[in-house]
Amino acid sequence: MEQNNVTCFSAEGGNLALVKHVVLILSGKGGVGKSTLTTELALALRHTGKKVGILDVDLCGPSIPRMLGVGRQEVHQCDSGWVPVYTDAQKSLALMSIGFLLEDPDEAVVWRGPKKTALIGQFVSDVAWGELDVLLVDTPPGTSDEHLAVLENLKKQHKVDGAILVTTPQAVSTGDVRREITFCKKTGLSILGIVENMSGFVCPHCSECSNIFSKGGGEELAKLTGSIYLGAVPLDPLLCTSIEEGKDFIQTFPDSATFSAINIIAQTLLTCLQNS
Repeated sequence: MEQNNVTCFSAEGGNLALVKHVVLILSGKGGVGKSTLTTELALALRHTGKKVGILDVDLCGPSIPRMLGVGRQEVHQCDSGWVPVYTDAQKSLALMSIGFLLEDPDEAVVWRGPKKTALIGQFVSDVAWGELDVLLVDTPPGTSDEHLAVLENLKKQHKVDGAILVTTPQAVSTGDVRREITFCKKTGLSILGIVENMSGFVCPHCSECSNIFSKGGGEELAKLTGSIYLGAVPLDPLLCTSIEEGKDFIQTFPDSATFSAINIIAQTLLTCLQNS
């Protein structure tokens, strides 16, 4: 229904009733590009014709609104709860983030655990997503009570299909992802696959990819843990610029190797979800 030019969806069984698949994006440490991958994966899925939602529960670092170029939007209320912010006129990509709720974008979220847990509970239950093919949940780095709150609240309303783990090639990062794998096993969360981000550097002049860090850590980790290796995404200055400016990299640079890598990961994820 429409309220003040805002579309509001309601469904029996709660606000996640019309969501087909729920996928968590996890990383063992910060700075591995988890939010970037979430954003680009959502755009890639949207370009395949899917309706996608992003729930940004990285409460202390809500960067996805800027990455999608939606800035500080006013969040409206309807009978079913909060209406997500749509990034396009077709309403094929929806977003909810704490970044929309802060009066000052530079304001630090200095909250104790119970307050964070309460907001996560609201985010999971009180957003009127409507029909979605995939809901991606961007989580904070690590394995904290926030992750448990996300998982427990989601499981009350919907089957969680699994998680994508994001790492960089270095041993320090893959070591942290091993702990994330342990978290998934202890909580009964399926691992849909591992992505190696920042896997090489794409030269902006000749497009050659150089391994400035190392390579193969994510693939080796997938083999050792029996997980699916979804693919590698290089460091690409064009992608970095698109993210900074809130532009759709996939639409702007469809011939880039980075687009191909992200698209393969999206297609592999869809296959995993269809077979789950």
